[in-house]
Amino acid sequence: MNKELSSGSSLSHYCIISKLGAGGMGEVYLAQDTKLDRKVALKVLPAEVASNRDRMDRFVREAKAAAALNHPNIAHIYEISESDGVNFIAMEFIDGQTLRQVIRSQTELRKLLRYLQHAADGLAKAHAVGVVHRDLKPDNIMITRDGHTKILDFGLAKLMEPQASPADPSVVDTEERTALQSMPGVVRGTVGYMAPEQARGETKLVDHRSDIFSFGCLLYEAVTCRRAFAGKDQIDSLHKIIHGPTPVVKEANPNAPDELQRIIRRCLAKDREDRYQTIKDVAIELKEIRRDMETAGIDTSIAPLTGTLAMTPHSAVDSYTQALEPMTTIPPASLATAPSSSAEYIIREIKQHKLAAMLTVLAIAGVIVASGAYWLLKNSSSAINSIAVLPFVAADTNTDYLSDGFTESLINSFSQVSEFRVVPRSTVFRYKGSQLDPQEIGRTLGVRAVLTGRVVQNGDSLNIQAELIDIDKKSQLWGEQYSRKLGDAQTVQAEISKKVVEKLRLSPESMAAKHTPPPEAYQAYLKGRYYFYQHKEESFKKAIDSINEAIALDSNYAQAYAGLASVYTEISSSYMAPTEAMPKAKDAVQRALALDSSLAEAHVALAEVYWWGEWNFAAAEQELKRAIQLNPSDPTIQAEYANFLARLGRADEALELANNVLQIDSLSPFINGNVASVLYFTRQSDRLIEHAKRVLELDRGAVQGHFWMGRAYMQKGWYDQAILELQKVVDPQSGDGLVQLGYSYAMAGRKAEALVVVAQLEAIAARRYSSPVRIACVYGALGDKEKAFEWLEKGYAGRSDHLTQLKTECMFDNLRNDPRFIDLMRRVGLLS
Repeated sequence: MNKELSSGSSLSHYCIISKLGAGGMGEVYLAQDTKLDRKVALKVLPAEVASNRDRMDRFVREAKAAAALNHPNIAHIYEISESDGVNFIAMEFIDGQTLRQVIRSQTELRKLLRYLQHAADGLAKAHAVGVVHRDLKPDNIMITRDGHTKILDFGLAKLMEPQASPADPSVVDTEERTALQSMPGVVRGTVGYMAPEQARGETKLVDHRSDIFSFGCLLYEAVTCRRAFAGKDQIDSLHKIIHGPTPVVKEANPNAPDELQRIIRRCLAKDREDRYQTIKDVAIELKEIRRDMETAGIDTSIAPLTGTLAMTPHSAVDSYTQALEPMTTIPPASLATAPSSSAEYIIREIKQHKLAAMLTVLAIAGVIVASGAYWLLKNSSSAINSIAVLPFVAADTNTDYLSDGFTESLINSFSQVSEFRVVPRSTVFRYKGSQLDPQEIGRTLGVRAVLTGRVVQNGDSLNIQAELIDIDKKSQLWGEQYSRKLGDAQTVQAEISKKVVEKLRLSPESMAAKHTPPPEAYQAYLKGRYYFYQHKEESFKKAIDSINEAIALDSNYAQAYAGLASVYTEISSSYMAPTEAMPKAKDAVQRALALDSSLAEAHVALAEVYWWGEWNFAAAEQELKRAIQLNPSDPTIQAEYANFLARLGRADEALELANNVLQIDSLSPFINGNVASVLYFTRQSDRLIEHAKRVLELDRGAVQGHFWMGRAYMQKGWYDQAILELQKVVDPQSGDGLVQLGYSYAMAGRKAEALVVVAQLEAIAARRYSSPVRIACVYGALGDKEKAFEWLEKGYAGRSDHLTQLKTECMFDNLRNDPRFIDLMRRVGLLS
C-alpha cells in the first residue's frame, strides 16, 4: 500500500499541493512541477498494480502511446515515472468543469455542440494513430474556464485492465505482446455509455467505432439532458444498449435540429458497420449544424433537467477525480446496488438473476421497443432534406454519355431547390461502376434519400428506370420505368425531377423552367460533357466538337456555351496556348451570360478567364462570389474560390473557406484536390501530408494522393521522399508531375536526372503547348537563373496561368530575391 502524500511533501520534482481524491486506480493529487513551474495532476498507482511487473510493462508501453498524443483537445500525459518506490503518472491539470456539469447547467446547445465537435476532433487525432479511448463519458471530458474542450484519461481504460492468469486458456498473446485479451464475458466500460460489443464482453470487436457509439451517447445527453440508455439498474441499462431502440431526440427536446437525430441514430447503430466509420465525419457534420443554427437563428434552449442527470451536484474537484478514475471491478454480489459509473460487469451474472427480475427487464424492454417504434413512426413524416443522385447505369458503353448526362442534369435540377442538400457530381461519380449497395452509399454520404437509375437504348428506343430510396426507412419512396424515343430523353429527365420533388415534398418554385434545346442538341451537349470529364487530350477535342455541334443546332443554348468555355479554360494551361484558348473561352462565356445570367457555371468560367487568362484578379473574385451567390449549395465553387485566395497569398481566408468546404463534402476528389492545393500554397505542408493520407485512405489508387504527398515532401525539403511519391504519378506524355519531379531531382543534387526531365518537358512543348514556366522551375532549382528567367519571360509572353502562382509557389523560392522576379510579379499584377 502506498503511503499517502501530504501537502508540502515532494514526489520526484513535484511538490504536492493537495489531494484531489482517491479510487481503485489510486490517489490523485494536485502538484506543482518545480522544473517547469506548472500545475499537474499526479495519479499515484496502487501498489498491487505497480508490483505486477508484466502488467506494469504492458501499462508503460501502451501509456507511452497515449502520452504521444499531441492535440489541443486531449489532456496530455507528461510522464510515467517512479520515485522512492512510488509509481505515478503526471498529467495535465484542467481547471474547469466536466461536460456533465456543463450540460446540467443548461448551457446553450450551440456551445455544447462546439464542445463536442472539438472532442470529436481530439478523438480523430487519437484514432488516426490507433489509440482508442474505450471509456468516453461526460466525466471524462472537461471544459476549461476559457471554453476549450479536453478529453481526459485517454487510453487508460484499456491500459489498466486487470491481467488474466497465465494459466487461463482464454488469454490470447499477440505477437507484439502489447495487450492481453480480457476474460470472456467481462464488460469493460461505463454502463450507459459503452457500445453493444462492450456490453456483450466482445473485447476483440472493440475499436474506434466503439468510441463513436459512446460519443453518440454524449451527443444525445447534451441535446436532451437525458442519458440515452438509462435503466432502472445496470442490467436494464445493458439490455437497452444491446437491444433497445435509438432514443428519439425530439421527444426530449423539440427545439433540436432534425439533423441531430440522424447523426445520433447513426452513431448509436448496434452494428459497428452501420455507424460512422470515422469520428472526423461526425465532427464535420456537427460544425455544419452549428453553422446552420447560427444562420437560421434556431432556438437552442434545452428543457429543464429531469431524471438521472438532475442528481445531487458534485464539486469540480470531485468531477475531475471521477474523470481520471478508470474502470474498476465490481463483484457479482454488488451488481444490484452498484452505482452506474465506471465499472466492470460479468455478463454471465445476468443468467443467474431470478426469473422475476428477468421478466421485469423483458417487460420494460418491450415497452421501450413499442415506445421507440411509436416515436420513429411519429418522426417518419419529417421532410427529407438531402439527396445523392448516384450515376445512372448504362446498359453498354455507347450510352454512357446518356446515363452520365442524366445524372448530371438531375443533380443540377435539384441544386436549384433552396434549403436542400444535393451531393455534387464530383462526389457521386466516384461510385460509378461500384457494386456497393445504394443504402450503404447513402449512409456514407450522410443523405436521407438516394436516386438510382438505369438507361437502356435499343436503336431509337430508350428505356429508363428510376428509383428513389429512403435511407432511414430502408424503403422505396418512388419508382418508375419509362419507355420513350431517344429524342424524349430530356423530357424524361424533367419528369423524373418533378416526381422526386413531389415525393420529397419540396418547393418546386425555385426550379424555374430553363431553355429547352432540340433533342439532337441536348444529346450532343451530353456527349460533350461526357468527353470533357475524361480529362484527356483527345477527349477534350471531342468535347469541343460535340458542344459546337449542340450550339450549331441551337444558337440559344446557354448551357452549351458555358460548357464550351469550361473546356477552353481547362485546356489553356496544358493542351492549347492561353493566347488562343482564353479568347475563345471569353467569347463563349459572354454568349452564355447574355442568354442566361443566372448560370453559376458560366460565372465560374468567366472568373477563370479573368484569373488565368487576363490576370484581372479583382474581376475574377467578383465572378466567383457571384457564382457562389447563385448556387450556394455547390461546395465545388467554394473550393475553387479557396484555391484562388490561397494562390494570391490570402492564407487565412483560404484556409477558413477550405475547412468549411471539407466539412460539407470530404469525399469529392475535386474538393480534396482543391483543399490540397490550398494547403500547399499556404505552406501548410504537415497538414497537407495528413490530407494526402486521407485521400489515399479513401482510394488507394488515387493519383492525386501521391501527387500532393510528393509536393508536401518537396515543400518541406524532403526531396528523396518526394521523388519516391512523384515517380508513382508522373506522366511523361502529359507532363503531369514532371516539373515537381525535375525540381526535386535538382534540389536533391541529382543534376543529370533533372536535366532529363528538362528534355522531356521541352519535347512536350515542341509537340503541343506546355507552359514554359514548368521548365523555368527546374532551371531555377539547378541554379541556372539566366535560363530560368529566359523561360519565365516566354511564359509571360504566352500569358501562362502558372505565373499567377508566383507569389506562393515554393518552386520559385530560389528566384525571389532577384530584381527580375520582383518586376515580373509586378507585371503580372501580384504586386502594386
